[in-house]
Formats: sequence, structure tokens, C-alpha cells
Amino acid sequence: MFSKLLMWFLLMRLAASEGDYNFIYNGFRGANISLDSSAVITSNGLLLLTNSTNQKGHAFYPNPLHFKPSHGKTQSFSINFVFAIMLRYPSVSASGIAFMISPTKEFPGGELGQFWGIFNPTNIGNSSNHIASIELDTALDPVFGDINDNHVGININGLVSNISAPAAYFTNSGGFKNLSLVSGEPMHVWIEYNGVQNQVNVTLSPIDLPKPDRPLLSWTVDLSSIVLDDMYIGFSASTKVAPVTHYILGWSFKMNGQAQALDPFHLPKLPRIGSKKKSGLLTIGLPAIVPFFTLMAISAVSLIVRRKIKFTEVLEDWEREYGTHRFLYKDLYMATKGFTDKELLGVGGFGRVYRGVLSASKVEVAVKRVSHESRQGMREFISEIMSLGRLRHRNLVQLLGYCRRKKELLLVYDFMPNGSLDKLLFNHPNSMLSWNRRFRIIKGVASGLLYLHEEWEQVVLHRDIKASNVLLDSEMNGRLGDFGLARLYDHGTDPQTSHVVGTFGYLAPELTRIGKATRSTDVFAFGVFMLEVACGRRPIDLRLSAYEGILVEWVSECWRRGTILDAADQKLGHDYEVEEMELVLKLGLLCSHPLSSARPSMRQVMQYLDHDAPLPKLSSDGLGAAIVAVGQYKGSDDLRFSCPSSLEQGFGSTTSVQESVLSDGR
Repeated sequence: MFSKLLMWFLLMRLAASEGDYNFIYNGFRGANISLDSSAVITSNGLLLLTNSTNQKGHAFYPNPLHFKPSHGKTQSFSINFVFAIMLRYPSVSASGIAFMISPTKEFPGGELGQFWGIFNPTNIGNSSNHIASIELDTALDPVFGDINDNHVGININGLVSNISAPAAYFTNSGGFKNLSLVSGEPMHVWIEYNGVQNQVNVTLSPIDLPKPDRPLLSWTVDLSSIVLDDMYIGFSASTKVAPVTHYILGWSFKMNGQAQALDPFHLPKLPRIGSKKKSGLLTIGLPAIVPFFTLMAISAVSLIVRRKIKFTEVLEDWEREYGTHRFLYKDLYMATKGFTDKELLGVGGFGRVYRGVLSASKVEVAVKRVSHESRQGMREFISEIMSLGRLRHRNLVQLLGYCRRKKELLLVYDFMPNGSLDKLLFNHPNSMLSWNRRFRIIKGVASGLLYLHEEWEQVVLHRDIKASNVLLDSEMNGRLGDFGLARLYDHGTDPQTSHVVGTFGYLAPELTRIGKATRSTDVFAFGVFMLEVACGRRPIDLRLSAYEGILVEWVSECWRRGTILDAADQKLGHDYEVEEMELVLKLGLLCSHPLSSARPSMRQVMQYLDHDAPLPKLSSDGLGAAIVAVGQYKGSDDLRFSCPSSLEQGFGSTTSVQESVLSDGR
């Protein structure tokens, strides 16, 4: 009898380990949770990980879960939880919360601060860790490649995110809204792994909204080599300098299915931030202060009326479909301190650009003010700008939205703290840009352009690739920006634009003949850009002779003489990789070939830069004429290119080439 009972028990345990295990905690009062270090469960059921400085807290489900059935592949699973992070001093940076799948619940060597109480300098990044984590990070640490101090990332065995994005969520109407992880407000996180498709999705939203249809992060990865048979799941947080409070309000999990939904009405309440002080002033001095408050109320109403008149906006019916991308003029006015010259970043061909800080999220942005005199084409312009706002790539400057007021458009972008590439190349001779950084920037811009040409849902022609439109983020990564001239069309169709736009010196020869922009004309401009970065010279320099003043022609002549390395930037000396420099110079000539059919695609360009394919041998036929159109027109006072498409209307209908050369040095 005993042997039968034992067999039955073993079979039930095996079935449970292979089955659809699940749990749910709407609050943690009385819950069986494994707690470590500073982690505690409060009297009202909150899971408190840290509440002061120099603390670390771990909280895990007490039993290991069997993630791999008999076939050895990680099963699908689903997790959702609600968290809140409260800063005692909002101006001081602090660490966030990490959700982990780990082979252990104990981390005796885990250091505080940026190491999350899990890792230390000796074990971080080791494949033997077998730790997969989702970080809700509120500190910017350049050592680990953080994109900002308010982001979500998926990490494997360490603190460098394999994929990350600013904390935000997609609305079901197609909008994109930022969130502040340290707002002190509860937020909902969903983590889902599809074991068949090998895909991890992470979704974030405020607690009072349903789960968005589109995840914030989506990454294809097979966890089978990382997740062991039996693993623990739980949370970790740590503090060092700043006192931070990390809360988990609820948590649910399910293997092979959708985790149960948490009930916001049954989750424990967060404590009040600060104490409510009582004063006897109102009861003692009420008769004396009533007139004062009456006068203050009248003044406040008057101020509100004046502000409403100042910041009034007109929202037309057709524009409501883009409303989630539209910023209020008042918010941008406050962010840029009234568009003061102190916040001015630069003046471009289409308008002035200002630095700003959005008051609600504390996110730094760049705001471009563009005059738009014509109402005709406004709807098409905003439609295309909002389509470009859905682009997501680490080497593209993110367009966050727009604002329209009277005859002015304001475009809101991610702020790039290190400015434009051309300023470092040409305007700061004492801050020399190393070859390693230049080569990384070239590869980054190539990756972003490949995404525009082939990997997004539509084909995007940038049409104005140049060093001044490549911006540098805090890690000196190159990001292609300024989509003021970009055009969209569907894959498999031809672009409809037939107007020559762009910057003198970067225009492909066929543009002057047929006036039709293509992916190949973008490749031509990218080729000139590569030569510009490698040689440290502008595409057109009127101060030099006719032979030396045209960059492509000069480099091709160096190649024909067998001395192509003579074209390398003299400021570098010999401090560069010869193989990389030759590759960039020759690839620049190949991309700027006068025959569009001879130019490679951006996918081929990436293969050459990554050494996944050998660079074809250059032919001397025609390379000297690569800039023939520019050579014919150099010095002309009369050549003008018209720009009457919807993206150019109101920006000035013509652009004088001679004026462009003299003002931009191109």
C-alpha cells in the first residue's frame, strides 16, 4: 500500500513539474515569499525591497520552477507585476528594479548600486551565471551602455542590455507616450516568452490602463541555452547613495499560458509621500486672510485667461487622428524657457533648434521651429512626419512628435548631447575624433540607412545624408537625423518624387538629369559622407583648386595613382587601421560611382563593413567622372533646385547652390 502511495506521489510531482504551473498575488499579506537582506512584507501587504541607502533586497518565489520538459527546450511562460519606485530626493539618480530568472536565490557577492545586488566586477557577463533579467533602470551608467536614466532593458548574464528602450508605452490608437519610472505611481509590467517562436515581449503601462496591444520591447532569443531545468524567479533592487523605496504591489505567473490578471482594486495602497501637517492658521487668522486669498484668486484667474490667449491652439478635425503625437505649444514653450537664445542649439536651413526639458517626464528634447507659410500640403506633411515618428532604430534620431500653431510647425526630437558630427570634424581642431570612433559612426549610420531602405514597413528615402545631419548621443554613437526632406513609399513600388532636393556636393549625377530620388541616390550621398569622415574634408571646398576641391574626384585620383592612403585625414597621422581606412575609402568611391547600377545596396555595404563579404575590385572606368555634374556647375551663380513637394512647401521654394556653398562650406 505504501509503495502505491509513493508511486502516486512521484507521478503527481512529475506531472506538476511538466505542467502548467501558475500563481497570483494581489498583495503579499500572508504570502510564502523567500525574502533576503532588506526585503520585507509590510503590514498592508506591500513587498518592500529597499527603503534607505546602502541596501539590497531580493524576493523570490520560494520553490524552483521546472522550465524545461523532457524535450529540453524552454517552455512558454507569462508574468505580470505591478511596481512603484519612490525617490526621497528627485534630483539624485538611483537604481531601479530587476525581475530575474536565476538558478539561485542567494547572491552573497552582489554589490550595491549599479550592480543591482546581484553581480560584481568579477562575475558580470559570465555565461556561467545563467541569469535572464528585465531591468527597469533609473540610472544612466555609460559603462553598461545605458541609453538614458529612464529605460527598460532585457539583459542576459549581466547589466549590458541586449535590447532596450525609453520607458514608455504604445497607445492602441498608435501613439507613443513616455513614462517616468521614478514618478512614485504604480505601473504595470507584462513579460511573455513564446517558446515556439523564441520571442520575448515586454510591455509597460500605467496601472489604470489596460494592457497595450503593442509591446515596448520585442526580442527574438532562444532561452534554452540560458535557462536551466529548474530556476527561481523573483525581484532584486539595491541602493547606494540615494535613499530609494522599491515596492512590488502584485505578481502573477503561468507556465504555458497567460498569467492571471491582477486586480488593481485589491492591490495594497502605497503610503503617502511626506507627512500631512496641520496648522492653526486657518482657524485663528481666517477673517484676516480671506481678503488676501480673494485678491490672489482674482489675480490667478486673470493670469489663466492671459495664458490661454497666449497659448491658444487650433486643432482641426482631420488632425485628431494624429493627436497622440501632438505636443501642446505651452509645454514646449515652458520646456525651452520661452525659446530663449540660451537654449538655442543651432540654426539650420529649415529653422532654429532649441534644447528643452519636458516638465512632466524630465526628458531632454530638441525642438525645431519651422515656418510653414502655405496651408496647402499641411495635412500630407503631418501625415508623413507622424509616419516617420514610428521609426525605431538605435542609429536614428527619434522623432517624438510635433506641434502646430498659426504658421509655425515645431518638431520634437530626442536630444543628442554631443551635437552634430560636422562640428567635431571641422569646427573643433583641438578635439580630434579618433579613427575608431569615426569607423563606428560610419557603421552606425550605415545600419540606420539599411533600416530605412529595407527593414522598416515602408521604404524611406532620406535624401539629405551628410555629416551635419549625423548627431552624436551621449555614447558618441552616430544617429542619422533631420528627416525634413525624407520621402516614403511602399516596398516594391517606385518613389513618386521627381524634385531635386538635398545638399550640393552629395547629389548623385543622375539627379540633375532625371530628377528622381532612389535608394541609389541615398547610397551616393552616403559614399560622399564616408569619404568626408575618413578624409576630414568637405565634399566641395571652393578654397582649393578645381582638382582638389571636389572630394570624390580627388580621392579617385589618389586611388588611380596607387596612393589612396594619402587621402586619409592628416590630423590622424598614422593612428588608424590601414585595412579599415582602405576599406572605407574604396567603399566610399564605390558608393559614389557615377553609374547608379554600379553602386551597392546598403545591405551589401553593411556586409563589406562587417567583413562578411569581400569588397569588389574598383574599375577605373568612370570613377574620375563621379562628380561630373558637380564639377560642371562649380562656381555657378545661377543653378537652383526646386523643392515644391509637401515636405518642402513653406520652407522656401528654391535653394541657391552658390548660397548653400558659401554658407555651409559645401
